[in-house]
Amino acid sequence: MKSFKFLALSIMISSVLAFAAACGNGDDSGSTPEQQNTEQAEENGNTEGEGEGSDDLAQLEGEVGIDGSSTVGPIMEAVSEEFGAAAPNVKAPIGISGTGGGFKRFVVGETDMSNASREIKDEEAQQAEENGIEYTELEVAFDGISVVVNQENDWIEQLTIDELKTMWIEDGTATKWSDVNPEWPEEEISFYSPGTDSGTYDYFNEVVLEDEPVAKAATLSEDDNVLVKGVQGDKNAIGFFGYSYYLENKDSLKVVPIVNEAGEAVEPTAESIESGDYNPLSRPLYVYVNNASVKDKEQVYQYLKFMLENAGDLAEEVGYVRLPEDKYNEGMETIEGLR
Repeated sequence: MKSFKFLALSIMISSVLAFAAACGNGDDSGSTPEQQNTEQAEENGNTEGEGEGSDDLAQLEGEVGIDGSSTVGPIMEAVSEEFGAAAPNVKAPIGISGTGGGFKRFVVGETDMSNASREIKDEEAQQAEENGIEYTELEVAFDGISVVVNQENDWIEQLTIDELKTMWIEDGTATKWSDVNPEWPEEEISFYSPGTDSGTYDYFNEVVLEDEPVAKAATLSEDDNVLVKGVQGDKNAIGFFGYSYYLENKDSLKVVPIVNEAGEAVEPTAESIESGDYNPLSRPLYVYVNNASVKDKEQVYQYLKFMLENAGDLAEEVGYVRLPEDKYNEGMETIEGLR
C-alpha cells in the first residue's frame, strides 16, 4: 500500500544517502555543507502548490464530512486512518447511517462524500438537483453479498435465487425450513437482514425479491455486526451482508454457495467476485462526492486523491476486491477535472 508512513521513511533514508554521497565527494562538490543541505531539500520537496508531499499534507487543516454505507465503511475507515497519519490536522470520521441515510444528508449538502453500496436512486438524484448539489460517482471496489447460516446447519449445501426468494419474501408461505425444501427440518427460520436504509438491503431486494417486501419476521439492522452475532447464536438463522463481514467472521459462520446464471453453485471469493462468476450477488461499491467540495476544499480534494491512490490495496486489506487499475486512474482524471 502507498502508505505515507513508508514515504516519510523513504525520504529520510534518501536524505541520509544523498548527504553521505555529497560528503564523499570532498572539495570536488564545489559547495558548502549548508549549500548541499539546501540543494537536497529542494530535490526532496515538491513543486510549490502541488500539495502532494507529506509536508503539504501535514499542513492541511479542516474536515471531510463522510457518511453512508456500512458495507463501504471498512474501506473508508482504512483510508481515513492512513490519511490521518499524513494529514493529522484533517478530521475525516466515517459515519455509518446506511446508503440511504448517507444520501439523505448528501443531497441537502450536509456532507462532502457519501459511501454507497448501490447507485443513487432517481428520487435522490432529483433532491440533489433541487438543492443545487452537483456530484460525481466513483467506484472504489467490488463486493459480493454473502449469504450465511449457523455453523450447526448441516442441511443446506447451496441455494438458488428462487429458494432465497421463497424464503425471504413476505407472502406467508415459507416460515419453516421444510416449507422451502421438505427434506429440511420443520423448524422456524430466523432471518437477519440489513436495514431498509442499507444499500445491501436494496440490492438484495431488487435482485432476489424483485422489490417485494422482506419477511416481517426478519431482524433488521444497519449494523452488520448485529447480523453476524444473530446468525452465530441461532442454529436456525440465515442472514446476508457484505463479503468483508463474512471474511472477518468466517471461522464462526457457514457461507452458502449460490447457484449462478450458468447453473453452478459458487461460493463468494475474491476470484469469483472479480470474475463475475458469483452472480447475481456481486456488485460494485461507490463513493459519491460533492463537486463543490472538491473545488473549494483542499482537504477534500487531497483526501479523494489519497483514496483513489490507495483504495485497491486498502479494499483487499479489509476483505473486498480491488478494481482494475485503470478504473482508479479514470477516477483520478475525473477528480482533477473538477478543479
